[in-house]
Amino acid sequence: MSIQILLTNTEQGLIYSLVALGLYISYRTLDIADLTTDGSFTLGIACSAILTSMGHPILGLGAALIAGAMAGGVTAILQTKLGVQPILAGIITMTGLYSINLMIMGKSNLTLLRVDTLFRAAEELMPYGTLVLAGMFAVVCAVLLVLFLRTQLGLSLRATGDNRDMVAASSINPAFTTTVGLCIANALIAVSGGLLAQQQGYGDLTLGTGMVVIGLASLVIGEVLVGRGGIVRGVVGALIGSIIYRVLTGIALTSNLGASNLKLVSAVIVAAAISWPAIRDKILFYKKRKEADKEC
Repeated sequence: MSIQILLTNTEQGLIYSLVALGLYISYRTLDIADLTTDGSFTLGIACSAILTSMGHPILGLGAALIAGAMAGGVTAILQTKLGVQPILAGIITMTGLYSINLMIMGKSNLTLLRVDTLFRAAEELMPYGTLVLAGMFAVVCAVLLVLFLRTQLGLSLRATGDNRDMVAASSINPAFTTTVGLCIANALIAVSGGLLAQQQGYGDLTLGTGMVVIGLASLVIGEVLVGRGGIVRGVVGALIGSIIYRVLTGIALTSNLGASNLKLVSAVIVAAAISWPAIRDKILFYKKRKEADKEC
């Protein structure tokens, strides 16, 4: 793999790390399997692409942020007010967002090749400007997330994921904290989609397919490397895991496997990452049993 390809994959890993951060809130903190992710990621792409094509790239990211938060709010309302199961609520929102995303963009694919984007401006401003820009967004979002989760509201959100009944008994409204968490999570995911559209120079409604699985794989890869426990470790793990996932995907593309097998390679990486904790526990178990048999 060349240095340029490595830098490009690292850059995309930093962009996708916002998806991992969003899933860290919904999946790890709130303990909710939120399938809105695929739809909100594409929603961010649609908002960013259409406004960037009109000459407003910054406004496009702002619109992606707000739209993603609204999508998370819809999922939260379905769960907390209408009694819909979390997985079904995410599927309903994701399904509805497909039509909304198509209405926003007007077509399934929108090119930004001749349009000024934040990444094009950063590239002209300094060497490796696009990588610096992606890293800046990832680091700022990570720091803000850590600071938020240490506030009173953030502590309430974390407590909701640990024990919802205890939170309700402590005069904290779990419906409110769930809504806040899902809004923030999907806002981050939508911003990731908005950044990707500007970085790649086009918006496509199929780019969000399987995003929830990729984000979870990034989380697990990060946890394998840095371990679990503590907000900072979880957030840093999400960033590192996302970068490593994209680099591994890039290596697969540049090898003899071919681009046509990318989905298969991605599935193998995701399956290996998610199943690694169970495999590791079994390996440790057999090692301990073997040691015990020797002592006997």
